[in-house]
Amino acid sequence: MVKGAALDELKSEYARRKDMIEAQLGEFRKMRASADDRKIFEELAYCILTSAVGPKVGLKSIEAIKDVLLDGTAEDTESRLKGVHKYPEKAYFIVHTREYLKREYGFKLRELVDSFDDPGERRDFFALNRDIKGLGYTQASHFLRNIGFGGYAILDKNVIKSLYDLGIIDSSKPPSTEKKYKEIEGRMKTLADELGTGLDELDMLLWSLRTGRIPV
Repeated sequence: MVKGAALDELKSEYARRKDMIEAQLGEFRKMRASADDRKIFEELAYCILTSAVGPKVGLKSIEAIKDVLLDGTAEDTESRLKGVHKYPEKAYFIVHTREYLKREYGFKLRELVDSFDDPGERRDFFALNRDIKGLGYTQASHFLRNIGFGGYAILDKNVIKSLYDLGIIDSSKPPSTEKKYKEIEGRMKTLADELGTGLDELDMLLWSLRTGRIPV
């Protein structure tokens, strides 16, 4: 794992960003306490839209479709995303997912996310469910973090490149299998222990080292 000067540098960088990181994590925890079903679905749709394009486009895209998010057709949603999102066809992912959640769970999303006793099973439900389109492990982790469930690594390209630069992994490519994802996540947990932080704090630190921003 990271030793000596590199570990000291990480500790120094964390100390500089600690207040901002803790403040943002605090906002996510507030979401867990207060978010209703609509807000939870909005975060789910945001994470579907953020994949491959980043948070800025994801936020703009959610604003473009917010008023039709709960009842708009796929075609209407797609038309609103054109010129805003690189992949406006993701509207079909959102609508398919929404209708599945309405049909199978009565759209009681607060009840759904709280129903899992095991954090891994909670993420697996969203990452592996064929009727929840456009997530996978990275965005399922992102979604759960944003609604206040901690302990997941969000292995997007920025975090992966940070881990690669630190010598923790031997490839700068995002993991392509569940096994590899969880292996890298385990290495991150070990690094977080060495750094004296939680996994959530480390994840945000590594992302900010690549982007200069605190993730949302």
